[in-house]
Amino acid sequence: MENLLHNLKTLLQKDERLISEGELLKNKIIELVLKLDKELIKLLLSDKKMKQIFFTDIDKTLIFDKDKFIRFVSNKQFLPDSYTAFKNKIGLTAEDEYLSEKKEVVLSWPYKDCVLEGGMTKEDQKRDEIFWNEILAPDEISRLLDHKVFTNAKRIDKKGEHKLDKFKTDENGNIKDNLIIKGNNLLALHSLKKRFAGKVKLIYIDPPYNKKGDTFYNDAFKRSSWLTFMKNRLDIAKQLLSDEGIIFAQIDATQLGYLQVLLDDVFDEKRQAIISIKVKSPSGDSSKVEKLVEDVSEYILVYSKQDSFKSLNPLTIKEIVDEESKTASQYNSILISKGRITTKAFDFYVGSEKNKTKIEVFNVEGFEIKRVPRRELSKDFFVKNYEKVCRTAKFSGKFLEQFRNRKGTYFFKYTPSRGKNAGIETETYVFNGEGLIYLKDFSEIIELDDGSKAVAKIETATSFITDIPWQGIAKEGGVTLTKGKKPEELLKRIIEWTTREGEIVMDYHLGTGTTCAVAHKMGRQYIGIEQLDYGENSAVVRLKNVINSDQSGVSKSIGWKGGGDFVYLELMKWNENFVEKIRKAKTKEELENLWETMKKKAFLSYKVDIKTVDENAKDFANLSIEDQKRFLLECLYKNHLYVNYSEVDDEEYGVSDEEKKLNKEFYANK
Repeated sequence: MENLLHNLKTLLQKDERLISEGELLKNKIIELVLKLDKELIKLLLSDKKMKQIFFTDIDKTLIFDKDKFIRFVSNKQFLPDSYTAFKNKIGLTAEDEYLSEKKEVVLSWPYKDCVLEGGMTKEDQKRDEIFWNEILAPDEISRLLDHKVFTNAKRIDKKGEHKLDKFKTDENGNIKDNLIIKGNNLLALHSLKKRFAGKVKLIYIDPPYNKKGDTFYNDAFKRSSWLTFMKNRLDIAKQLLSDEGIIFAQIDATQLGYLQVLLDDVFDEKRQAIISIKVKSPSGDSSKVEKLVEDVSEYILVYSKQDSFKSLNPLTIKEIVDEESKTASQYNSILISKGRITTKAFDFYVGSEKNKTKIEVFNVEGFEIKRVPRRELSKDFFVKNYEKVCRTAKFSGKFLEQFRNRKGTYFFKYTPSRGKNAGIETETYVFNGEGLIYLKDFSEIIELDDGSKAVAKIETATSFITDIPWQGIAKEGGVTLTKGKKPEELLKRIIEWTTREGEIVMDYHLGTGTTCAVAHKMGRQYIGIEQLDYGENSAVVRLKNVINSDQSGVSKSIGWKGGGDFVYLELMKWNENFVEKIRKAKTKEELENLWETMKKKAFLSYKVDIKTVDENAKDFANLSIEDQKRFLLECLYKNHLYVNYSEVDDEEYGVSDEEKKLNKEFYANK
């Protein structure tokens, strides 16, 4: 056995992919085996002994027994580092089995039926993030997803923070408060199910992108872990959406394809759009571009619970109309007089032979339009003459071909199928064979940041967004984030497309609070969840600024004047307190003291024998500080990270009478 182990190690060391800092990577070996990696299989076949043990000859065809190979390399004696040796010595194991042997797996996704508890490490150096994660197999999960106790509840408005005595509810008992929840988003989502299942209209998420170089997950199955993390949360998010609900998930190209397949599965392929967004401009220095093309895009995958979703506001601003705009060169005339309608000129018909519509056309006398010099086409000109600015255009198609060679002016009414007046009967003039088109039918008057007014050209929203600026947004909302922040204008557009005032908007990767800030300004109810500590740049700070009339972002364009309130809640921690202290510890002495506290107050895993651990304290002391942290984290019972609502009356947890009352109100049967 020992010779076989030695020979296998020697053989595998020939593959550079399997080595890091001179050591073989057990998880990487198993990952490649699950993928049936050709190079690894060729390497095993090159050794006569390995070929004999791990391959079966069936009718002169060699079949690789990957399960047997995984069992072999998962053996405790294979690659036992100091940490593994310590665990083996004290008996902290999982029945001598590798996770993929215990559960059904698929080639591309070994952990699909498991739960990834935890979150991300830092993506921006200015964040203070303490995070960890662990994959839990289904038979290890008992209390993890139960409703949690809320603590530190307060209502925040213009006058400051106030202790929360009760939630605002409507006549049906539905909570109408805006909620900001601090804590693990997976557990928070499950805690919200009691009150909000089937009631959320829009979910927008900007999840971790899992890009190359991130330390988002610490195991070898990086993409599998990320997919597990995403699926756990998407499954419960779908339950929170109303039947008319819709979800927008923003991502870059790194995991775009994998997230699309996952969302196809979770939402039964009810995909409504894949939106491409230009998020930056090219650098301009082609010598620095190391790819085929420079990546300037991100994407939003859009799914709904129903087969189709009709936009509530399908128009977007394309251009501010002034003397420099392209629109000014087209709409360069004004209507002086419509004249007067006189006699009928002729009739024509639209539609198929079986379903024709007659349109009556009349002669017009005294009609007059005037061409305006380019120098006069200022921003103020278009605002002042908004009702009269027009252009003429040649007709195409059979619809109006009868006008092409007719001089004079004609009038008729018809119902356009697109544009601002789509579906509305509209008066139309034809001048010397060309149609008269008003700028007002494709634009709106808006207020600019400087308080002035302008005419904005609008068009139907598309799946390609290039007109939202991403530069200069770092300080929107009075909070600063240099990477990953999304423009308020983007969220405004999404909220306009999908929701009406009072409907619920949710973001469970809230970050610095862009989604909830815009929802607050637009009169939507919102729920935001965040676990990271952003300090002075948190969503809470941002929403306080919003309440106090913050004028950045979309505030001026929608006339935001401040006001409103929101409720802040935290999930009550238990073992999670120890997780945070372990991750923050700087010395081995701190960890030693933590272990003493954990023995008295923490809920430890059933695999932990405290006496045996203490008997091997010397071996523990010899581990690196990172391995000591790993061990202490493994000792914690993962189903008891936060306090469950079922234990709200247990004195051990110290839930106050006020908190008991509030939690019972939140989880009460309506």
